Amino acid sequence: FNTSDIKCAKDVLKMFTKNFEEMPWEALTYVTGHVNYGGRVTDDIDRRCLMCILGRYYKPEVVSETNYKFSESGTYYDPPVGSHEKLMEYLRALPMIDNPEVFGMHANANITFQLQETRQLYET
Repeated sequence: FNTSDIKCAKDVLKMFTKNFEEMPWEALTYVTGHVNYGGRVTDDIDRRCLMCILGRYYKPEVVSETNYKFSESGTYYDPPVGSHEKLMEYLRALPMIDNPEVFGMHANANITFQLQETRQLYET
């Protein structure tokens, strides 16, 4: 994925926000997952994974609950509205490398990723 993918997803979210009184979460998730990113995700299992990850972020609780937690540890949450500096403090406090929990995955997903990266490195 690249910057244009994120920009497109952001533009779709903005359009849905402006044009619908009540957010059509299912449609938003579908458009983002199958249309915006769908061309880049060709494997069915990977697409299901993408849709599950989007489902963690595109749901009413994210906007209706204060400081909605995206992870069980509470590391990743929806920061309260405030100053730019407060937002930057929150962002700087996040881990440099995202933990699998932010994507709804078990910590072992990171071990699997690292093993695959190591194999690929040795095979080149």
